[in-house]
Amino acid sequence: MQDIPLKSISIQLDGTILQGDLVVPKNAMGMVIFSHGSGSSRLSPRNSYVAKVIQKKGLATLLFDLLTEDEDRVYANRFNIDLLTMRLIDVTQFIQQRKETENLPIGYFGASTGAASALRAAAHFENDIKALVSRGGRPDLALNDLYKVTAPTLLIVGGRDGVVIELNQQAYEKLPYKKKLEIVPEATHLFEEPGKLEEVARLSADWFDTHLST
Repeated sequence: MQDIPLKSISIQLDGTILQGDLVVPKNAMGMVIFSHGSGSSRLSPRNSYVAKVIQKKGLATLLFDLLTEDEDRVYANRFNIDLLTMRLIDVTQFIQQRKETENLPIGYFGASTGAASALRAAAHFENDIKALVSRGGRPDLALNDLYKVTAPTLLIVGGRDGVVIELNQQAYEKLPYKKKLEIVPEATHLFEEPGKLEEVARLSADWFDTHLST
């Protein structure tokens, strides 16, 4: 299957312009919006790889910069979960109003701290978010909002990422609806070991395919 053309878009939000990379396969069945971790961007090679695997399931993807270049220079902004959550909420509304994506069911893929903003945004939208995947995420940063998350949620953690496993187990207990905790054996936080990111991509694509394409 050939790669689907990528469209670079500018997302205008109340005077702020964020850059995004949008891919919409023909007859797309759903839409996955990525929320990357601190110090990363829409150009993250790990998220880009996962996005391509998801696209092969017939799902659209959006990778975007949660912060402008100037904002990203302020280190504290990378960990401002309130700000990142509001950006994700605003971008979700943008996608819901865009003609080519307005009718697609939406899922979130959150990596590292981006998982917290994804969970908090999902809590905000409640039933409008249909699926969520956290890769090596920090869902503990959204503990107070987890009871409002109705989206089926997959938490993926590396088997060698001990502290993060514990934090994900805490979050798993608080999620009230369909959920799964998947621990990838012998993988560290960034899933850099051979075959481990491929496993993350497969698990994620299958989860979104199941919950967005039906």
